[in-house]
Amino acid sequence: VLWAQRSSTSDASKNFIYMTITVPDVPASNLKLDIKSQSVSFEGHSDSLKRTYKLDVELYGEIDPAESKTLHTGKNIQLKLQKKELKEEYWPRLLKESKKVHYLKTDFDKWVDEDEQDEAPEEDFSQFGGMGGMPGMGGGTWPKNPFDQNST
Repeated sequence: VLWAQRSSTSDASKNFIYMTITVPDVPASNLKLDIKSQSVSFEGHSDSLKRTYKLDVELYGEIDPAESKTLHTGKNIQLKLQKKELKEEYWPRLLKESKKVHYLKTDFDKWVDEDEQDEAPEEDFSQFGGMGGMPGMGGGTWPKNPFDQNST
C-alpha cells in the first residue's frame, strides 16, 4: 500500500489522501471495497495468481466517503480519499495507530511537501469514479493509470 496527501484550509478539492492498493489481476467481480469515515477495507481474489488479498486500516483522521473516488486497474486500486476537516497541516501518518506496518509506504511519486503543495501541478481525476458501489468505478473497461506517464 502506497500513500501520499494534500491539505488545504480553504479548498476541499485540495484536501485529500492518495492511497494505492497494489493487487495484480483482481477483477472487479472478485473484489470488495468498503470506505467508511475512519477506515478502509479491501478484499479481493486473483484467479490467475491463486491469491487472496485482504486489507483493513483504521485511518488517522476522518474522510468523507461520499466525496472519495476510486480507480480500478489490472495492477491496483487507486483511491482519492477526501479529508473531512479542512486543515493546512498534513496528517502525521495514515493510520490511527502510530506503530509501523511492513505493507505501508510513502508514495514519493505523488508526495509533495506541505510548503510546496500550492506549486504542485493539478492532478487529473477525470478517470476516477464515484463511490456509488463498485459498478460506479467506471464500467467494464478500465482506463489507463492517470498517474503513470508511460502507460498507454
